[in-house]
Amino acid sequence: MSRSLSYDVVVVGAGPNGLAAGIVLARAGYSVVIFEAAPQPGGGMRSASFTRPGFIHDICSTVHALGVSSPFLRSLPLAQYGLEWVIPQIPLAHPLGDDQAVILERSVKETSHHLGLDALNYRRLMDPFVDKETVFFKDILAPPWHWPHDAWTTARFGFYGIQSSNGLSRRLFQGQDARALFSGLCAHANRPLDQSLTGAFGLLLAVAGHTNGWPFARGGSGNLSQALTLYFQSLGGHIKTNHRVTSLQELPRARVIMGDITPRQLLALASKMLPEDYKNKLRNYRYGPGVFKIDWALAGPIPWHATACARAGTVHIGGTLQEIARSEWDVWKGNHPKEPFVILTQPSLCDGSRAPDGHHTASAYCHVPLNSTVNMTHVIESQIERFAQGFCGLVLARHIMTTSQLENHNANIVGGDINGGLMDLPQFLFRPTPRWDPYSTPCKGLYLCSSSTPPGGGVHGMCGYYAAQSVLRREFGWSKSP
Repeated sequence: MSRSLSYDVVVVGAGPNGLAAGIVLARAGYSVVIFEAAPQPGGGMRSASFTRPGFIHDICSTVHALGVSSPFLRSLPLAQYGLEWVIPQIPLAHPLGDDQAVILERSVKETSHHLGLDALNYRRLMDPFVDKETVFFKDILAPPWHWPHDAWTTARFGFYGIQSSNGLSRRLFQGQDARALFSGLCAHANRPLDQSLTGAFGLLLAVAGHTNGWPFARGGSGNLSQALTLYFQSLGGHIKTNHRVTSLQELPRARVIMGDITPRQLLALASKMLPEDYKNKLRNYRYGPGVFKIDWALAGPIPWHATACARAGTVHIGGTLQEIARSEWDVWKGNHPKEPFVILTQPSLCDGSRAPDGHHTASAYCHVPLNSTVNMTHVIESQIERFAQGFCGLVLARHIMTTSQLENHNANIVGGDINGGLMDLPQFLFRPTPRWDPYSTPCKGLYLCSSSTPPGGGVHGMCGYYAAQSVLRREFGWSKSP
């Protein structure tokens, strides 16, 4: 493309954060173009019929626990552009054997009724956050240095969240039901459950479930990216798809370049522009374990032993706290667990558009070592059969994605890491490097806006939102948010 064509801002990558950054800046009146390597925008928010015709699967993300909770996404008129959220009857079920399952209901009180002796402690833990839902998500889905709207609630979250899942659940809960439920939520951290900050993942996802229900986008996650794209274009923004950027030098002339990319891609695209000390810090950025994903076309609903699982949008399969902790520790040591912790979604139970009449879709993933090449189909399906005997007999077709296939689909999923980098305490506080403004780089006019910046992974757009705020202040002289 000719460098004579000028924009105010060029964004590399049309994932949720690239689209968010583009929307903020286009809404502020600046000319913005986004370059995307794939045929469609969305990054991990894309859908396709890759098992059989008529079965719609989400290539990466399906459940958007933080999508409805995101202060930025909430502010957008996405319903006008075709987005409809579908709320499962039960956000989450966690089978424990025989016909028993512990469930996370929308109501904290109703959830606590399933927890026996732990009911009161569960309510004491969750109620203060759920009661302040709106301000809670504004503060928690913000950079660590952000001055909170509610300092007391944020400090309370920090006190519990910095603890390990194992330590917190054992101190707060006596029974295996509450411990299993909470440890499954914390296992989304993709780190051993005895490490600090894993408790924060459990708290955040539980509050999201109680307040917004872990929704799906009707018709597939691609409809969320389509709504964001259409809104961005309505503001005058441009998107160039099927254009893989190999060097920043090939981009059109612009005042600002923003990358919805991870440090590895930034190093590849801007190596000649960046100082050596900053490049060394980027090289030391750590990626977490990967995931192995399966999608199924099914002849009918999954035959769960526990009936509550048949009403849940998401099912955590892994058994007790001890079993989940062992599985996550195996992955951390570079091994492939024989009984992995599996996160399964069954969106067609509440969204009939995803499969032909009488049929269903489901997807699941488990954690594996970074860059794993092992096919985990058998062990994942064995785990499901443990709690839903007869499942394999319903499989009409399956589609698998190894860590390398996920990365080929989306370069930001480096080695299969879906969080844009390890989320331990150092990389939570200093993401991607120790820097007063983590979105900026030492190169004038060059910014990062991906999940490798605060507040980190998840489909919420807040990384792009805060990166765009930084651009408005530093490059365009704004003193207040538009």
